[in-house]
Parts: sequence; structure tokens; C-alpha cells
Amino acid sequence: MSNLKNFLFTSESVSEGHPDKVSDRISDMVVDTYLSGDPYSRVACETLTTTNKVVLAGEIRGPKIEKEELITKVRACIKDIGYDQEGFSWKTANVETYLHEQSKDIAMGVDSKDNKDEGAGDQGIMFGYACNETDELMPAPIHYSHKILRLMADDRKSGNLKGIEPDSKSQVTMLYENEKPIKVTSVVISTQHSKYLDQEKVRASIMPYIKKSIPEKFLTDLDQNEIYINPTGQFIIGGPDGDTGLTGRKIIVDTYGGKGAHGGGAFSGKDPSKVDRSAAYATRHIAKNLVAAGVADECLVQVSYAIGVAKPMGIFVNTFGTSKISMNDSELAKTVEEIFDMRPYFIEKRLKLRNPIYTETAAYGHMGRKSKFVTKTFNSPSGETKTIEVELFTWEKLDMIDKIKSKLKL
Repeated sequence: MSNLKNFLFTSESVSEGHPDKVSDRISDMVVDTYLSGDPYSRVACETLTTTNKVVLAGEIRGPKIEKEELITKVRACIKDIGYDQEGFSWKTANVETYLHEQSKDIAMGVDSKDNKDEGAGDQGIMFGYACNETDELMPAPIHYSHKILRLMADDRKSGNLKGIEPDSKSQVTMLYENEKPIKVTSVVISTQHSKYLDQEKVRASIMPYIKKSIPEKFLTDLDQNEIYINPTGQFIIGGPDGDTGLTGRKIIVDTYGGKGAHGGGAFSGKDPSKVDRSAAYATRHIAKNLVAAGVADECLVQVSYAIGVAKPMGIFVNTFGTSKISMNDSELAKTVEEIFDMRPYFIEKRLKLRNPIYTETAAYGHMGRKSKFVTKTFNSPSGETKTIEVELFTWEKLDMIDKIKSKLKL
């Protein structure tokens, strides 16, 4: 990661009920809705959520979808997250939509008669990262921060965690020695709760999720005074009623928790022609497969684009001195370019990105998840029901290890 050998490192996560994540969920629902009708739809949807109000705005090109259908799906998102509160409810929230046609100037640069020459949807830089701190090849602090909240949400929705509401945050600090995580030094969890739970009951309800989420070897020396549950006191008013939410404001939570690097572009609400999203997934796919192939213990991959141009401006690789092969990182970057075609069309094809796979990415991280097949059902604009089998989190697959080993003669 750096020249440091011994240090503390902290990452945070937020739950699906955090106002920014409610916005991300709704924006990604819009992406999936359009892609289910036409896989070549263009979508750039931003969502604002506040007290009993949701506002959608952005640019689209795709099948005609009535406002009422989108509003119904917005309410379904809010209901699934778990909001039926006085200040924010799936039943009563005022939903406004201001989606309009994509700019012809942008479309001209991205579209191509030959899909292979499909230009990048914007200029920018994207990063992918992997390390061998966890089985998922993710940094440990962000991995455990996500896991705490994901388990809490699962139990809240199943009725096994009573009195806890959807809006939650977690934060895990770990001590690294010789650049490896050796123990947790503090945990912070703030969670919205009902007015009938006092803080003693909130703490008792939440404490078990720390042990369920973090391996015992990291908790042995954890001082109980360094576990902070709702440190400011009661947390009854939360979600969009407590803070306004916007799409794309949790980009570090979405990726590596501050480790590695981030190009600055958000993911949610964007179809895969936007390389902010597709190339970030592709670079994660590269970095993860390089680490899994034994090329290095840690790997950062950067790619850059110009709007309307298919060929990347450059590919950069940094193994932070952990490389186990004879070639240097510059030579490795050239080899990566030979193995992985990073033109947008080929990224979309390789990772099956022109499918409605994005709603599931909106909370608990876009990276470090498990690839799996699921069946989804959508209502088409004509009123017909459409069932699609899709593969989620394809960029997490370890499907290029053999090709990497063969190319590098490992």
C-alpha cells in the first residue's frame, strides 16, 4: 500500500437504508428497468431523497416507460429496504421524475456502426484493486464493515432483529504489522432504532454481529471500551427524513474503503457505456485475477479513456513491491493489455454488462461480492411479463487465472 509497515487503517460501510444508498438503489433500479427492455439502452439517472420525497432526474434513451411504472418501482424499492415511517414511507412519499432524452452530442461519440468501436461514454480514470487480506481478495477493514451491516439487514428483514430500523453505519479500524492486518482496535456502529429501545438494549442487540462478522483471531485483544454503539445517543430519526440522500456519494464505500485508489466517478445510475462503471469493474476483474494467479499479493490497475474513443489512453499496474514474477510493473501492464481487451464493447461482452444486474450492487459494496445466477421478472412496456436469468457480479469471477499463468509462464 505504501512505505509504511506498521499502521492503523480504517474503513466504513453504510447500510441499504442510508439515504445515499436509498438513492443509489433507486437509480440502479432505473438502469435495470431500461436494460430489461432494451440491453442497449442509455441511462444516466440521479436520485434525490429527502423527507417523504424522491426526485429522479437524468438522461435516458431506450424503450418508452411510463412515469407511473417508474413511480411504482420506486415505491417497491423503498418498501424492500424497509421504510414505512412518518418521515419517509413507501406508501406516502411524493415521487417526481424528470428523466429526458440523452444528448445527441454524447450519443454521437459513443455509438458506432461497428460495436467493436463503441466509444467510451466519457473521459476519465478508473481503478481496480485486490489484495490477499481476505478470501474475497478485498481489504479486511471494508470487508468486515460491510459484513456487519449485511448480517444486521438480513436479520432485520427476517424479523430476527427487532426494533432496529434501516439506516445504519459501521466502521472498523485494524492494526497492520508488516503490512498485514493482525487485529481490530476499534469498531463503531451507529444504527437507527425504534423509540421503544433504549441504548442498553440497542447495544445488546448489535454486539453479536461483531463476532458473527469478524474472525475471532482479530478480536482477541479488542478493548470493549473501543466498541462504540450509537456513540451520540439515540438515533430515532434517520434515513432520508434525517439527511438528504443523493446518488453517487458513497464511492469509497462502494469500492475498497480507501485502500488502493478511486478515479472519482460514481457507479450507480449509469448504464455500462459509462466507463466510470464498466471499466472500474473490469480493472477489479484484472487485479483480482492477477492476485489469485499468484502474480502479486497486492495489485492496483488503472485505465483511462477519452470520450468517444474506444482505445484506452493508457493502462497502469502497481504491485507495491509484492510482485512474485521477474518482469517489472511496466512490463506487466503491457502484458495485461495483451490479455484483456479494454475497449468498452469488449468489457461489456466479457463481463455480460448489458443485462439488468445492477440493483444488487447498490449496497454493501460493488466489489468483493459473489458471482451468481439469479432469475428476475420485469413487466415490459407492452404489459407482458418478462423473465430473465442473469449473472451478478461477473467481475468477481476468477476465470482468467489459467490465461494469466500461461501468458506469464507461471
